[in-house]
Amino acid sequence: MNTETSYLGLKLKNPLIVGSCGLTNSVENIKELEKNGAAAVVLKSIFEEEILMEYYATVKNADSDELKYLDYYDYKIKQNNVQKYIELIKDTKKAVDIPVIASINCTSSHEWTYFTKKIEEAGADALELNIFMMPYMRDKTGTDNEKIYFDIIEKVKSQVKIPVSLKMSHYFANLGRFIERLSEKVDALVLFNRFYSPDFDIDNEKLFAGHIYSSKFEMHIPLRWIAMTHGHLHSDIAASTGIHSGADVIKMLLAGADATEIVTTIYQHGPGKIKSMLVELENYMKKHNYNSISDFKGKLSLKKSDNPSAFYRVQFMKYSDFEK
Repeated sequence: MNTETSYLGLKLKNPLIVGSCGLTNSVENIKELEKNGAAAVVLKSIFEEEILMEYYATVKNADSDELKYLDYYDYKIKQNNVQKYIELIKDTKKAVDIPVIASINCTSSHEWTYFTKKIEEAGADALELNIFMMPYMRDKTGTDNEKIYFDIIEKVKSQVKIPVSLKMSHYFANLGRFIERLSEKVDALVLFNRFYSPDFDIDNEKLFAGHIYSSKFEMHIPLRWIAMTHGHLHSDIAASTGIHSGADVIKMLLAGADATEIVTTIYQHGPGKIKSMLVELENYMKKHNYNSISDFKGKLSLKKSDNPSAFYRVQFMKYSDFEK
């Protein structure tokens, strides 16, 4: 039985990738993930937003003489953050045999994307761009937001030769067509990223971060869009968000995913959860006499569906309709 899959031009021993998170920010953690069966890891993202916040804090606390050297501080802060990240890449590559995918969380195509070349030189096997533009900016149109995606991709692709993936949101008009357009520019797409969500403390009347872990019910959004776009893309595609079990992985593969990214379920159950998810996948393949993932990948996608209207339906009908 062959659980191998191809993603970003990389040969993976199985479709379980540990996504960018606090679990992938140290060599020791990553060694443990590999030991338990992870096929690849996406390193914890280096955040453009955090670099900018550090810069602004430096400016705020600077005296009049120090303000003369703002350009220096700007460069130095970026350089220090990137250097730490480069060291993580190098150390991880020495310690594990699985592919190591670097990750940048970015909101602009500013000159800092130059550092992606440094990431490539450090030995990263691929680069994941995690981009999100809040879809409520009064000074920008939807077209303006979309352009930022293409600007970032173009700039990064001009700097590196390693494969580049894009982790994106589902907040777009005509999402399917936008996914297709993006697939022409990158080597893989990851559907979808999960965001910070505000919540309210009603006793103290303050804002705080909402639930940080995903729910397994969130997997239905990427499931639908992977199934709908399967066979129409120019890139690979990975599923992310709400994947908590081997059954969830199987569903994403049936929809057409080449790989899956998991995070929350490892936080909740430990790295050993990867092993149990792989057992579920292997048992499923044995039960259905599948010798490889390619035997069933995309089998339940829109392209191969006998009932395509089920994918386009947006309103609930009688519950009994779903039981037939």
